[in-house]
Amino acid sequence: MISLRYHAVSIAAVFLALAVGVVLGASGLSDRLLAAVSTDRDALSTQVDTLTAQRDALLDEQAAADQFAGRVGPAAVRGLLAGKSVALVQAGGEQADAESVIRLVGQAGGTVTGSITLTDAVGDPARSDQLNALAAELLPAGAQLPAASDTGSLAGGLLGSVMSTKSAPNADQAGAVWTGLTDAGFVQPGTAPGPADLIVVLTGGAAQGTDAGDSAAVLARLAAQLDRSGAGAVLAGREGSASATGPVGVARASGGSTAGLSTVDDVQTGTGRVATVLALKEQLDGGAGSYGSDRTASGGAAPGA
Repeated sequence: MISLRYHAVSIAAVFLALAVGVVLGASGLSDRLLAAVSTDRDALSTQVDTLTAQRDALLDEQAAADQFAGRVGPAAVRGLLAGKSVALVQAGGEQADAESVIRLVGQAGGTVTGSITLTDAVGDPARSDQLNALAAELLPAGAQLPAASDTGSLAGGLLGSVMSTKSAPNADQAGAVWTGLTDAGFVQPGTAPGPADLIVVLTGGAAQGTDAGDSAAVLARLAAQLDRSGAGAVLAGREGSASATGPVGVARASGGSTAGLSTVDDVQTGTGRVATVLALKEQLDGGAGSYGSDRTASGGAAPGA
């Protein structure tokens, strides 16, 4: 007769056999998984090493190009801006870019009348109505704003009315504009530039955030209006500025409204800075182009190169 003890032992044996099978099966599976992971790890490690080597090679090439541009840049621009004045508008760019461009303008024979720095409020859609109203309120007597009603064009029209030698008002009127813009938080405090023949708008890379496209469009149209207000303007940005949410990218995609504006998308490099100064000369000669390393640049590394 089969006893209860026999049943208990049988059931225990079955469970033991199952447990042993699971352990053995898991051990085999684990070995296979470890082998696969090890293979993937080795492959990824090889890819990382390859990409690191490529990155280092590109950095070396860029450093060499910058050194070359630093040596030949002064000779390339010498005398091109003789007797001309240039003002800078900084909007998210790096101070090193501004200092390098200022130095090259001097080596080209030009005079830098100063610079202003715009705050992020200029491209903030929540403050566009305030900036639009301020443009009309601060506009010097005898000056006119553009027919366009977008914030970038209106702000550019106001800045152009005091920054361009074509329409420069007296010192008191210009001072009122700078004070009004500074007090409202659209321009950082500092010494305002004098009127200039040409203007360089320096910016960073792509705009960030949910309103990135709007912010980039404001700056692109502001630069285009400054171009129309004087003898010419160049919008120069860093890597990423030619993207869909970058000021340079928006300017290049806008067509007719920004057709007269020259753009540079790699002002962080030595060649980009030289291209910025060469583009100023191109503006004086009535031309315009797009320069830099992005695929949207149509003029190569530098105008006339």
